[in-house]
Amino acid sequence: MNDFFDSNIFDLSPIAMWVEDFSGVREQFDRWRAEGIEDIRAYLREDISRVVACSRQIRVLRVNRKTLELFEADDLDHLVRNLHLVFRDEMLESHVNELAELWDGKTEFSSSAVNYSLSGRRLDIQLRGSVLPGYEQTLGRLLLTTEDVTAREEARRKEQENRRYAEGIFEHSPVSLWVEDFSRIKELLEVVRDRGIDDFRVFTDVHPEFVKQCMSEIMVLDVNQATLDLFCAPDRHTLLQRQGEIFRDDMEKHFREQLIELWNGNLFHQREVINYALDGSERYLLLQFSVLPGHEDNWSLVQVALTDITARKKAEAYLEYLGKHDVLTKLHNRAFYVDELNRLERKTLRPVSALVIDLNGLKDANDHLGHDAGDSLLRRLGEVLNGVVSQPNHAARIGGDEFAILMPGADKHAAATMVETVHELLKINNQFYSNAPLSISLGVATSEPGEKMEDVVKRADQMMYEDKRAYYANINAREAHKRVVSGA
Repeated sequence: MNDFFDSNIFDLSPIAMWVEDFSGVREQFDRWRAEGIEDIRAYLREDISRVVACSRQIRVLRVNRKTLELFEADDLDHLVRNLHLVFRDEMLESHVNELAELWDGKTEFSSSAVNYSLSGRRLDIQLRGSVLPGYEQTLGRLLLTTEDVTAREEARRKEQENRRYAEGIFEHSPVSLWVEDFSRIKELLEVVRDRGIDDFRVFTDVHPEFVKQCMSEIMVLDVNQATLDLFCAPDRHTLLQRQGEIFRDDMEKHFREQLIELWNGNLFHQREVINYALDGSERYLLLQFSVLPGHEDNWSLVQVALTDITARKKAEAYLEYLGKHDVLTKLHNRAFYVDELNRLERKTLRPVSALVIDLNGLKDANDHLGHDAGDSLLRRLGEVLNGVVSQPNHAARIGGDEFAILMPGADKHAAATMVETVHELLKINNQFYSNAPLSISLGVATSEPGEKMEDVVKRADQMMYEDKRAYYANINAREAHKRVVSGA
């Protein structure tokens, strides 16, 4: 062994090597055993100063050239004088395991540790120690190697950092993210392609059960917190167990379109879909599907991102509603009415009936009782007309106090029935507002062969004005009668 240390082999080794004397450590062990210490690991961790005390008993006898280079020391004396700079911080924790191995009678040990060069540079090392033959009882000679694995450990730490970063982005993304395995779906598509199928859309028309089979083969690997929040799920297990409540109704149709995209080689695509939260509420979503890089050949890792566009869709629907409806009465507005007239003009469906209605007394109500009273009358008439109209018929407010009902396919009998129904509901409504009864003038017309819709509405309008003249003539007659009676 001395020949080994005297030779150039030790000094020229590419790994940092140390020869150390642990006999002082052995004597410390003997003292602790005499004091009744049994669990050396717990004893050392209880007070880290005990580890320091052991370390001070170690004598460095010799190091090789690689050790001096690694720790940036001029010579052995320079290194020994500054060991407190080399072995510090985390090193004391790892040193517990080395001491415990020797306490247990082991003659070899290894561990990962952190040392520092004399300039303060961090060194990740792989430490290996061996008691030299003949020194098993005294621990007078140990050979230790400190392999520099800093590059490897830095790469590992970087990989862990990148993993935590990616996991953090996934978990804390405000967008619902699903990681799924589509490999089985790819296999099913390849089987269909091998059968010589060219038009996959036609194939799925004929075999809708294939779409359901593919849906059942999706493997959900993970979802993030935003997904649980979006679908009102308390945890991942509940979400995955109740997927049938989320993906239902039109989802099969949307998934079929996804399959067609994949069949055509589009590994990234997006579309708007409707899903449902576990509380039953609708979720309008922008679905973005992408096969993750490196998995293009088997689709074993895909990401589905669901952006909640429910608020936007509701806003769009409300704006569309405002574009076609009168806010006060909840009936269609004049713009819709004009479009519907033009649509009916282009259609060959005949006959078409039209009712034109005017709210009597609106100006008087506004002038004498205020516009709130007038608005109340308009709202009530809107309730009446909404109550009598259903598809394919439409009711609209086409002016300040003027309304219309268009009845595609309705003959004179159907139109007369509608008129009766309007008056019946009007009477019922007035029973609840006896102090402010609704009164209307109404005209009705049914199209004649070849007659334009514009002319049909004009005839109904003329009938309405005749009804209004009769209404006011009746009022004037009653007023005149009252004056006569009063004068008498």
